[in-house]
Amino acid sequence: MTIDTPAVVNRARSFVGLSGPDALAFLDRMVSNDVAALSTGESCQALLLTPKGRVIAPLVVVRRAGDDFLLLTERELGSVVRDALRRSRLAAQVEITLEEHRSYVLLGRGPDPPVGLAVPNAEFGLPGLEVIDGDLPDQGSLSDAEAKRLRIEAATPWFGHEIDERVLPAEAGIVEQFVSFTKGCYPGQEPIARLHYRGHANRGLRLLRIEADAPPEADAELMCDGKVVGRITSAVAREDDVVALAYVRVEVPDGAPLRVGDAHASMISPRRP
Repeated sequence: MTIDTPAVVNRARSFVGLSGPDALAFLDRMVSNDVAALSTGESCQALLLTPKGRVIAPLVVVRRAGDDFLLLTERELGSVVRDALRRSRLAAQVEITLEEHRSYVLLGRGPDPPVGLAVPNAEFGLPGLEVIDGDLPDQGSLSDAEAKRLRIEAATPWFGHEIDERVLPAEAGIVEQFVSFTKGCYPGQEPIARLHYRGHANRGLRLLRIEADAPPEADAELMCDGKVVGRITSAVAREDDVVALAYVRVEVPDGAPLRVGDAHASMISPRRP
């Protein structure tokens, strides 16, 4: 799919602001990516993790000024992020507050750049910008079903679907974008690094095509040769089939015949921007 004219995806977010003389040092020791490397106006993806390397929240970190940062996270996680950071603040001179903003993702490019703070967003498999506090363009928004299909076809994991307390970042395939292995310590660094350098994930997130009319339920079993080899996390119907994301055992070969219930399934390649 291509976007010939700009298209808008509604993106429900919570926003957490961090500011103060210790904001940079504090945030850099709390999240998985190298926020100290950001210049003003730049952004990166990062994770807030438990000491055991489980995901508390995925983040987009925007550096608004030298000692002023804005964190974008899922709508239901704003208070979770704020409270987790406040509990670790100790004597650091940093204010941590929920902020009110609005955002949308603009797919494609119009004749004029969007007004407002804009950060790259590739969640939907197409070049995009997440625009914060900018005016909506004249084009209509994609439906929730259309946006979900684009996200699944791009094999983008979302919190509450592909990312939860059961999943390690390496299994979700997000380590490359969300983790720096050259920065200083942060909660969860040791298990993340140990798996990266000395081990491997036993399962990975894969995109499936299912020969069915209706999508299966979340956590439906994925079968191969009569054995359970994975589980469905997200699925959506297309015109002639269903596409789904699933965690699949790494030993299952790409061309293996799979089944979800009574339906045939196969692994396919995701769309990348």
